[in-house]
Amino acid sequence: MTLHRPLPVLAISIALSLSGCGRDSTPVVTTTPAPAAAASAAAPQLGTFGFDVGGMDRSVAAGDNFYDYANGNWVKNTQIPADRSSYGSFNVIAEKTLADTRAILEQARDNPSARGEAKQIGDYYAAFLDEAAIESHGLAPLQPELEAINQLADKTALARTLGGELRADVDLLNATNFYTDRLFGLWVSADLLQPGRNVPYLVQGGLGMPDRDFYLQGGRMAELRGAYQGHVARMLELAAVPDAAAKAQRIVALETRIARVHATQEQTNDVEKGANAWTQADLRTQAPGMDWAAFLEAAGLNAQQDFIVWQPAAVRGISRLVASEPLAVWKEYLAFHALDRAAPYLPKAFAEQHFAFHGTTMSGTPQQSERWKRAVAQTNSALGEAVGKIYVEHHFDASTKARADAMAKNIIAAFAKRIDALEWMSPQTRAHAQAKIAGLTVDMGYPSKWRDYSALEVRRDDALGNAERASLFDYRRNLAKLGQPVDRSDWAMLPQTINAMNVPLENRLVFPAAILQPPFFDGAADDAVNYGAIGAVIGHEISHGFDNAGALFDETGKLHNWWTPQDLQRFNAAGAALAAQFSSYRPFPDAAVNGRLTLGENIADVAGLATAYDAYRLSLQGKQPQTLEGFSPDQRFFLGFAQIWRSKMREQALRNSLLTNVHAPGQFRALTVRNLDAWYPAFEVKDSQQLYLAPEQRVRIW
Repeated sequence: MTLHRPLPVLAISIALSLSGCGRDSTPVVTTTPAPAAAASAAAPQLGTFGFDVGGMDRSVAAGDNFYDYANGNWVKNTQIPADRSSYGSFNVIAEKTLADTRAILEQARDNPSARGEAKQIGDYYAAFLDEAAIESHGLAPLQPELEAINQLADKTALARTLGGELRADVDLLNATNFYTDRLFGLWVSADLLQPGRNVPYLVQGGLGMPDRDFYLQGGRMAELRGAYQGHVARMLELAAVPDAAAKAQRIVALETRIARVHATQEQTNDVEKGANAWTQADLRTQAPGMDWAAFLEAAGLNAQQDFIVWQPAAVRGISRLVASEPLAVWKEYLAFHALDRAAPYLPKAFAEQHFAFHGTTMSGTPQQSERWKRAVAQTNSALGEAVGKIYVEHHFDASTKARADAMAKNIIAAFAKRIDALEWMSPQTRAHAQAKIAGLTVDMGYPSKWRDYSALEVRRDDALGNAERASLFDYRRNLAKLGQPVDRSDWAMLPQTINAMNVPLENRLVFPAAILQPPFFDGAADDAVNYGAIGAVIGHEISHGFDNAGALFDETGKLHNWWTPQDLQRFNAAGAALAAQFSSYRPFPDAAVNGRLTLGENIADVAGLATAYDAYRLSLQGKQPQTLEGFSPDQRFFLGFAQIWRSKMREQALRNSLLTNVHAPGQFRALTVRNLDAWYPAFEVKDSQQLYLAPEQRVRIW
């Protein structure tokens, strides 16, 4: 997992505003509040000051490869667990958080007097763990859906089925791209042009593999297509579907036609191209082929008059395919996806085949996670805030929140100072930028209002039914937002999620409780390390409001160009230089980082790290902290940053990431340091070394 916000359109998710943090109202906090007495008495979890010195490789010069210098021994000595496609700092926290959450769920499961949400989470967890019951049920829980698909008589009935399975499950928060295997995805969030109200966003979907390139490119992708077709056939065979091989061939051919009309990743990340306001009438006239009246009625959207269609060419193309492709092929396609989607909740043969393709073939992961880990993940997906409420009570203390809040104020104030210091920015653009930073709000730890799950039916003997009802419950919860003002107490992340996000339509940052753990934050660690780690994360999320996508939103959250043409030209030129820098990084001889695809994250890393460094220096009030174990304060700051990007990926997973992930791999994100002047004297970097950039070549954004 890597730190990211959801993609701009749906980064638009809604959550709470704990405090208004602006330049005028929140001056720099000159000393970080001390942690609670127990925390200050404790030793840091990593090393003596919060950094794992033993993980360094000092045989490598910092100026030649700073990632290896800071993390080389960790890389050499760390094995990726058999049930993971990658492993790094995020995963270390994830394992601990999984164990913490497991204890919560098992206590709920084993409590016969549990009531309300405690009973719901205990029963959900227990149902997924009850493999004997799942085996005995066989395909029976899915049979009604399969039979309904088999009975489809015409394209109007097909449209009703497609609309009825529409869900707000576009995989944005835990993945890295717009992805849903349903024909279309839907998300309800603030309107790009009227951010005070909610609107439904319709996005492309319908593929069983993560991106169009898997269907259209040669080489390795052609091999994966063959494996995917074999997977489709095997899933159909397990369900005793006759003529499985021929049907699999037709299904993959249909998905390939869908892939041809899909937008690319870079097109999808272009916010301005995504802001397409369509009415119901536009759907009928601009995307003929689908019976939109039947689709929208089944989706519960027949009263909704306006939409944002993010990839209009894809919606048009998919709608044409609904009309042109034989009904029989669509029925085969729907039956396979019903099976594949349900596989984790079906008997072992289905779950293992699902993992064999999606886990091993696609990502190189040798072994499926233990059942309890999957049960925790599934329960979080269905009842996440009910679990999160207990997680926060047990694992997130007030002193951690207070210290993180203070750091956020420092870093926001430092960013405001950086805006004032920009020589190239005109007063007109600067005024908007300062208004935006002054209005920024920060949610730290958990939402102020928890979701109510009381209407969700959970049965201890119905794993698949629980998942289907939870998905429908969440979809209806999203639909209920339509016609309502934006609710800023609604979170799109869980407190137990190791991530962070920027919500540009609300000018708001969200930092879940679980990320405030070592190596990102340790109350007993040195301030320099904490600022280099969680401080850079906070700065990263602040900077997302001013990256190549976030900078398109004004201080009210509206999609609005507030730049003078000259300022925007200078900003874009800096972005182009950063894109070129990252495009030069090649994890494989035949594959490089896509600097354009990863530009927003790279801008946020550069600006966020620079801002965190400023905030750290300001917090010292001119005092010079002591050297620790031979490391100066500046060295500790940059090492803290490098440590959070420790990661290893299996080759298949890394190659997939280069195609679809809006983040560069961790080893290259750590090299962001070469754009900061302070890094050079800290590690005595010489112009003969590989990472050296002449001052005029260092990218300075914000």
